[in-house]
Amino acid sequence: MDGEGSVRELRVALTAEDFEGAVALYGGALGLRVLKEWDEPRGRGAIFAAGEATIEVIDRPQAEYIDEVEVGERVSGPVRLALGVADVEQVAGSLRRHGAEAVGDPVTTPWGDFNRRLRAPDGMQLTLFGQDGG
Repeated sequence: MDGEGSVRELRVALTAEDFEGAVALYGGALGLRVLKEWDEPRGRGAIFAAGEATIEVIDRPQAEYIDEVEVGERVSGPVRLALGVADVEQVAGSLRRHGAEAVGDPVTTPWGDFNRRLRAPDGMQLTLFGQDGG
């Protein structure tokens, strides 16, 4: 395989200590559509549709730079979810109502996006990005 077209789907699997809270955050606050869910003796799960998926691979200096731009200091771990949304502040408000915490102030990045960083209750760093603040 040449790589082109060999991957049909990207699925990010998050293990959440607070399953109900995570489902409320990703489904309720972000409004992601449930594609599949299950509740079995061996565990529960839900798969949400999250639009087009990409994988952004960056080195440590770039990660440090992005954190500096978005938050002012190095705060994220090896994985951060970046979500393109129509209204950054509206979605950020919804996430905060579902337990997410703002990490820094909203910023307009040097690359032209309006970004807001949040931390989900499970510790996942979330960057919301759009073309403007609303």
